Amino acid sequence: MDFVFHDGGRAAAGYRGKTGNCVSRSIAIATGKTYWEVYDALNRLAQAERTGERKRRRSSCRTGVYRRTYQAYLEALGWRWTATMSVGSGCKVHLRSSELPEGPLIVKVSRHLTTVIDGVLYDTHDCSRGGTRCVYGYFSQL
Repeated sequence: MDFVFHDGGRAAAGYRGKTGNCVSRSIAIATGKTYWEVYDALNRLAQAERTGERKRRRSSCRTGVYRRTYQAYLEALGWRWTATMSVGSGCKVHLRSSELPEGPLIVKVSRHLTTVIDGVLYDTHDCSRGGTRCVYGYFSQL
């Protein structure tokens, strides 16, 4: 799978340093929205999250966004989730261009979201592990 370095517009938005921003970066790349627009929208949605004993903090684009929050945002934009793996099924789809459909995809892999557009990986690092990384599912446009 070809790899292209892309920070999602984070540097252009004036942010520096390292952070766990794969959710906002991936959504910005795949949707064509600005990094700041996605960052702000996700953080606004996070303010409505409830906390409790098991979930002690709210989502943050700097430290991590819960799946429920980014899935609600993507569904509002007209994206849908396609699962490629279920509990106990084992890995069926890998992060390879030959195993993923064409078009812009926001792909969920272990502890990370990344963007694949027409078989090309867009991220700040090559997270494909040589085509062996298992894909849990992906968001695609309706």
